[in-house]
Amino acid sequence: QVQPVESGGGMVQPGGSLRLACAVSGGIFRINAVGWYRQAPGKQRELVAGITPGGDSTYARSVKGRFTISRDNAKNTVYLQMNSLQPEDTAVYYCNAGPFSKAPLTIATSPYWGQGTQVTVST
Repeated sequence: QVQPVESGGGMVQPGGSLRLACAVSGGIFRINAVGWYRQAPGKQRELVAGITPGGDSTYARSVKGRFTISRDNAKNTVYLQMNSLQPEDTAVYYCNAGPFSKAPLTIATSPYWGQGTQVTVST
């Protein structure tokens, strides 16, 4: 399976939390960074957070301090813990494994995207 598989989306109230999971095939997972991206209606897809095989991470300014990305190398899975969710976080969230460079940490995308998972923050 080349495409990542996302899970964990849902609907929460403002201030709530969700944890997303992204499963990636082992060979791809070991050598690539994994990024979480989101796309809201009428907006471009944007990088939310990314993590390298060594654990270096990067975050979008809008989520820094609220979201945490982590990876479980034994399970070939990357997680995105999202706390203090706000309505503006509403989007379809996708993950993608791709090459990266450091200083500054920059993650490129591959052609292989998962199906995405919907996150809705609303009262």
